[in-house]
Amino acid sequence: MKYCIITYGCQMNKSDSERIASVLEGIGYQPAPEISGADLIVVNMCSVRQSAVDRVYGLAPKLKKLKTKNSKLKTVLTGCVLKKDRLIFAKGFDLILDIKDLPHWPKLLEKRDAGQKRKEYFKIPQKYQTRFSAFVPIMTGCNNFCTYCVVPYTRGREVSRSAKEIIQEIKNLIKKDYEEIWLLGQNVNSYKDRKINFPKLLKMINDIKGNFWIRFTSPHPKDFSDELIRVMAKCQKVTPYLNLPAQSGDDEILKKMNRPYTIKHYQSLIKKIRTAFSKYRNGLEKDISISTDIIVGFPGETKKQFENTLKLLKKIKYDMAYIAKYSPRAGTAAAKLKDDVSPQEKERRYKILTKILKETAQNQNKKFVGKEIEVLMEEKKDNFLIGKTRTYKTVKTKSSKGLIGQFAKVKIIDISPWGLKGVINDEK
Repeated sequence: MKYCIITYGCQMNKSDSERIASVLEGIGYQPAPEISGADLIVVNMCSVRQSAVDRVYGLAPKLKKLKTKNSKLKTVLTGCVLKKDRLIFAKGFDLILDIKDLPHWPKLLEKRDAGQKRKEYFKIPQKYQTRFSAFVPIMTGCNNFCTYCVVPYTRGREVSRSAKEIIQEIKNLIKKDYEEIWLLGQNVNSYKDRKINFPKLLKMINDIKGNFWIRFTSPHPKDFSDELIRVMAKCQKVTPYLNLPAQSGDDEILKKMNRPYTIKHYQSLIKKIRTAFSKYRNGLEKDISISTDIIVGFPGETKKQFENTLKLLKKIKYDMAYIAKYSPRAGTAAAKLKDDVSPQEKERRYKILTKILKETAQNQNKKFVGKEIEVLMEEKKDNFLIGKTRTYKTVKTKSSKGLIGQFAKVKIIDISPWGLKGVINDEK
């Protein structure tokens, strides 16, 4: 029996898919080389934006066609599935299973659990997608109830994982020569295991022996403490990259979003973070790379309020911003508000922010020209190696070497707003 997992969404969804693969292989399934050869297709969806849900709708005709060729094919939908979508998708999938019920999937799939008793989601081992970079969830769920977000409804309230388990998992990964560890959580910096908070956990991981990078996502500005800033900057294995979602540059819109901080507080955080890295790091790492998430066209957003977001982008000078045009999600508080910013105006605002981002990102990348930096190579495409720097910049370099999953010294010879181009030290 063969399986195929189709994953839409964030890194947490990807981590979920690794656990799904582990459960399926534990009951006798094997990965299918292609979707057409699968006996079981699992679609792991995201509901944060309507566009993500639309991708699942778009997949339906393909699944229907595959079912006509293989009458025994079983399809499963999981992930962040809202009640409204669940009712609609029930017609196109054989089963809709909650990701939090993953330990019970063998029974739900009418398979025997191979004698294993799995009581908790976090105790299910992951089938890591690569041999060099690993997602390690430290908590799941969210207590914030941002008015535009479905996560508290689809994943439930915050649950933190045992620090002891996290440390042991990472130690095992480092013994297997993993070079990049991603700590995951919907609100990662609200992590708490008795007296161990997120900064303390971060330091414990940093103290593990080995040559590896630590990254994490996604933090919330309201929980970003001075202690965390200090620990981040002092812990050399923590990479100088941070995604800190602002969502809007206007205080009134932030209130409507139920984001309990002001732009003044947010800007103060950015200043503290940059100052700390400048104090405790050397070379290029003194200038931490910062990205953000922005929503344009939130209900009631005036042109003046949008201009405040524009001012924020100009002031912070982000390395990257993930800009989304607001779309209402059924079941959220914001869905009850009038979606009164036209699609055309949302597109206009999106383009304005993207233009500013392009300019600031280009300027931020100029400092890398002529510098030799460490890159973790992730994949090869058309004789080009593609990897990431510690500052999470994408680097492209022509090479015949098989360096995927390894660190390489790359001299940067050219830049664009969205990446760097370089040559490997001994291939100049």
